Amino acid sequence: MNALRFSSLFVLTLVLAAAASAADVTGKWVAQVPARDGGTREAIFNLKAADGQITGTVSSPRGEQQISEGKIDGDAISFTVVVEFNGNQMKFLYKGKVAGDEIKFTREREGGQEGAREFTAKRSS
Repeated sequence: MNALRFSSLFVLTLVLAAAASAADVTGKWVAQVPARDGGTREAIFNLKAADGQITGTVSSPRGEQQISEGKIDGDAISFTVVVEFNGNQMKFLYKGKVAGDEIKFTREREGGQEGAREFTAKRSS
């Protein structure tokens, strides 16, 4: 019975440690995001991480959009952003890896045929 208690306590400790080791992404991040015309556009990510979830906004020349379906697991983050353009809604899927003051992102439009685009966001003060 003591072995079972010890094992349970050990597993609980590992789970709590993993949750505590999630990357700190709360704050403002700035990136030059590839555009369809081959240029780039500045995007500002205002992120808040809590309890394995990410909330916040993404601001770009098209305005400010809410983040949804945000998740954080260690140094991996993901979320979606829905943009309305000319009466159509487009859903963008973001996935990123946090490394210090940078997030290396891929962004892909759901149902799009152009494939994922890569860019790096940097923490801003």
